[in-house]
Order: sequence, then C-alpha cells, then structure tokens
Amino acid sequence: MENDREEPRLPSPRGPLSGAVLDHLRGTGPLPEEHAVAGADPYGDDLQLALYLCYELHYRGFAGVSADREWDPDLLRTRAALERRFLTALRADTPVHDSVDAAVGDLLVEPADGEGVSHHLCEKGELWQLREYAAHRSLYHLKEADPHAWVLPRLTGRAKAAMAAVEFDEFGGGRADRVHARLFADLMTDLGLDTTYGRYLDAACAEALAIVNMMSLLGLHRETRGALVGHFAAVEITSSPGSRRLAETMRRAGAGPAAAFFYDEHVEADAVHEQIVRHEVIGGLLADEPHLAPDIAFGIDVTEFLEGRLATRLLDAWRAGASSLRTPLDAPTATEVPHIS
Repeated sequence: MENDREEPRLPSPRGPLSGAVLDHLRGTGPLPEEHAVAGADPYGDDLQLALYLCYELHYRGFAGVSADREWDPDLLRTRAALERRFLTALRADTPVHDSVDAAVGDLLVEPADGEGVSHHLCEKGELWQLREYAAHRSLYHLKEADPHAWVLPRLTGRAKAAMAAVEFDEFGGGRADRVHARLFADLMTDLGLDTTYGRYLDAACAEALAIVNMMSLLGLHRETRGALVGHFAAVEITSSPGSRRLAETMRRAGAGPAAAFFYDEHVEADAVHEQIVRHEVIGGLLADEPHLAPDIAFGIDVTEFLEGRLATRLLDAWRAGASSLRTPLDAPTATEVPHIS
C-alpha cells in the first residue's frame, strides 16, 4: 500500500457544519453553534462529514493538522453535539428486535428476494459499479478492524479473549502482508483504484460515511460497548455469504487474484468468526453484563439499518445508470483492469 503512513488531505466542505470544522482544523474560524447542529439533517452530507472529520483525528489525522487537535476541548464539545444528533436519530429510526436471540436469528437467514448489493454485483454488476463499491468501502476497509479494537479495554473474561482472537485474525495473525487493510489495498490496485488512505473521502456518499461514523461512535464510548459488540456480530455473521458472491464477481470480472482473494479470505475467516462472536463474545458479555442485551440488539439492528440505506443509495443510482459517488472516478486504463463480461 503506497503512502501507507501519509496523512490524508483535508476534504472539501459539504455545508456550514463541515465547513466550520474544517476552518477550525486550519485555525481560521470558529466551530458551529450547538443550535446549528441540533437543526441539521442527522444523515446528511454536512453533519456526516463534520463527524467524520472529528473521528479521523483518532485514526490517522490530516496533513497540516496538529496531532494535539485530537483532544481539543472545543472540538470535543462539537463532536459530542454531532454525536447526540446522530445517535438520537438512530435510536428513533432503527427498528430493534425484542431480544438478542431474535436479532441474531434474523441475521442467520439470507433474504429470499436476493436484492442486496452483493447479489446485484454478482448477477449483473458492471466494472464501474465494482470500482464505485470499492471506493465507498475504502473508508472503512483501509482501516479495517481499527474501530472495533477500542472495545477491547471495555470487555473482560470470555468476551475480551474471544474479541482479541478475532481481531488478531483481522490484523493478519502477526503477518503484515495478511492484514485485512493491506489485502483491501491490493484489491483496489487490481481494480485500478488509488490506494492512498482517505483518497475517496470527497467522493463517498453520506450513507457510506454514516456506517464508518457509527463504528467510531460505538467504539469510542464505554457506554455503547454492548452496541459495538452487536455491530461486530452483524458484520461477522453476514460477511461470509456476501463475500462469497463478491469473490465470484471479481473472478468473473477478471479483476486479478488480489481482488478475489480479499473476499475469499473473508468467506473462510468470517465463517469461523461468526461462531466465536456469537458464542464467546456475545455469550461472554451477556454472562458478565446481562443488562447490555438491549444494547447488543440495537448494535445489530442499527448496522442493518445503515447498511440498508447505503444499499438503497447504490442500487437506485446504478439501476438508473448513474454514479453513486459524489464525484466520478477516473477510468482505469486497459492494462489495469480487464473489462467485465
């Protein structure tokens, strides 16, 4: 992954909230007032980018932005206001199961309609759609598993040990060349995409930002540790079938061995992870803290809610023959990626 340690550039603003946060990071302006945050669309481009900017300071930061901004008290107050607006909306809008068993049970059943993004890409996806999907997902996959690592100090016993075991696999099992973020960068190379960390932040839609922001929010707060575990369970339980379809799609596209390998790796690893997360991470957490059951169910269901919003955005655009990105991708050269057939 070229430029692996290079700090990403600041993106362009998407409205007054993100514009004010960007100005503050540059040292040129005040942060937004709380009433402005309270009146913003919780799922819109402006709030989601503003929140993403705040969270990214806890990952790689940004070029030209001092590292001490991570703990800037004024910025943390603004982040808290943005989080309240987002989390309040999520709690109001997410249909939540009555129990963890019911939530997990529904995850184990593949939808009969086969209308998801991986189904679409497998059955009739085009090369430009595969590239757009990878660009959106790069916001998470180039830091895959990092948001989930924050929950480890908040767990004990079985849950902690099992979560650490799964994370060890996500981080390559001790091998730098098998770190999942590295594998995704290799996939992007096979698709003729730029692997620079944060390269597609300007292009990604609000629905993609919201998923990564949800992970960061749940991971950074001890009070949402149950929801983070629920979210992680949703990811691991649903990963294997979708990854199998996407691996088939990459082979059909002739996208290269690394593109298929990324998803092949998730088919195999996540089938094992599903069992560990269900029985040891969730089971261990409920044994220690049974009062967190509603939070675990919320974490599962909010993941499905936000993933559904992203799927709608992508599929509506693609079925209309339009780009799902805010700015179009550069076309790959003929030598980079074969044409999908």
